[in-house]
Amino acid sequence: MAGFSKFSWTRHIWNFNYRRNEFIGKPWSQGILLMVCVVVAMLLANLPFTREVYRNFLDTSLCLNFASPNGGHTIFPADMTVEKFINDILMVIFFFCVGLEIRREVAYGELSSPKKALLPVIAAFGGVVMPALIFTLVNHGTAVSGGWGIPTATDIAFAVGILSILGDKVPVSLKVFLTALAVADDLVAILIVALFYGGSINFTLLAIAVLIIILTIIMNKLGEKRVFFYVVPAIAIWTLFYYSGIHSTMSGVVMAFIIPMKPRFSTVFSARRRRHYEEILNNEEPKRESIFFPTEKQRFAFLGLSKLSKNSVGMSYRMERSLNPWVNFLIMPVFALANAGVEITDPSNFNIFRFSADYGSVGMGIFFGLLLGKPLGITLASLIAIKSKLCDMPAKSSWKMLFAVACLGGIGFTMSIFVDTLSFGDLSPELTMKFRDAGKIAVLMGSITAGLAGSLLINLFHEKKKSRASKNS
Repeated sequence: MAGFSKFSWTRHIWNFNYRRNEFIGKPWSQGILLMVCVVVAMLLANLPFTREVYRNFLDTSLCLNFASPNGGHTIFPADMTVEKFINDILMVIFFFCVGLEIRREVAYGELSSPKKALLPVIAAFGGVVMPALIFTLVNHGTAVSGGWGIPTATDIAFAVGILSILGDKVPVSLKVFLTALAVADDLVAILIVALFYGGSINFTLLAIAVLIIILTIIMNKLGEKRVFFYVVPAIAIWTLFYYSGIHSTMSGVVMAFIIPMKPRFSTVFSARRRRHYEEILNNEEPKRESIFFPTEKQRFAFLGLSKLSKNSVGMSYRMERSLNPWVNFLIMPVFALANAGVEITDPSNFNIFRFSADYGSVGMGIFFGLLLGKPLGITLASLIAIKSKLCDMPAKSSWKMLFAVACLGGIGFTMSIFVDTLSFGDLSPELTMKFRDAGKIAVLMGSITAGLAGSLLINLFHEKKKSRASKNS
């Protein structure tokens, strides 16, 4: 009975691990998990018995207090809470992975040549300008006009996840187009955060950070490929950015563009591999039982082969591959849990179309920026680029289908909520919280509506295409 029970538990654990890995491997899995976390966050922020616990937990201090000999003390990092830890430290890893992805696409992928990159980059630029313009038109001259950056971002996880669910209804060329556009969009969003959503800049600390960055680049050029020598500068750069007024998440992007892409072993790989294989074969002892395999010399050869294999892949690719599951299935869900919990003290907060002369309408600017600004900007910029012969139309696609796919670009979510958490800081604390909460609600509603609109249009245009094809046949 015990043996049967042990076998049963082993089978259940194996089935759980298999299903978990199968779920993680699906392109839509991250989007589903994020939506669940949004719902949980909203419940935690609004249920009477969890509301206070949720807010107090996020406001819990995480600062270290260092006593000095003269009786004083130093707090590091300054003003660090659980919420700031998520937004200023965990999100550094997210931006680091985004930077690695952008760098890889520029080096080898869909942004690696002017011909490949031109249409997605131009479309991404249009998809940033139009939502910002709509938000500015709605809120021009009001106290919230600085939130124009919120509706400019595209969430690549949700957009690609929906495309995967739609399957072959979308031409492969448009899937590649939207993916490359989202990567270029991320780069623009990073620049917006760096240039417009930092604090007052301490140029002395910034100069020290730049000096460390230059020294790290020189170290890279001299051929240093060990991880430790990049972790220490990364911590120093984060600290200097945190105290200098530039948002600390930008340190992740900077380090992503500094760490080596070239492997430690490349030209010597074949020779070293051959030597290790020879050591393994030459030290076989066929007469001895398998329990003695491998021999001591073979163990050294296997370890050398393992090290050779690891260092024959660039540090940049290794880090991106190892960090992506943690970012997608831990850091981003935690970010959603911490930032999507909007406390609804007044049901009228869901009225995103409410407008006032002094404070405009954050909700209206974001909602229409995502729902209308994104697809119109992407489509108009693509139209100008293609009609002017700068770029070619994606293969086997139409303008209708391109517009439908562009609607999916209106799914802002992660980056839009992140920019929202940095906006309206020049107002009073009460107004800052009020408009940030209104912005989050508008981001959620705009992203959901844009996703539904894009999916419905793609299905509609696909069915029309099928019916025309059947009539012609």
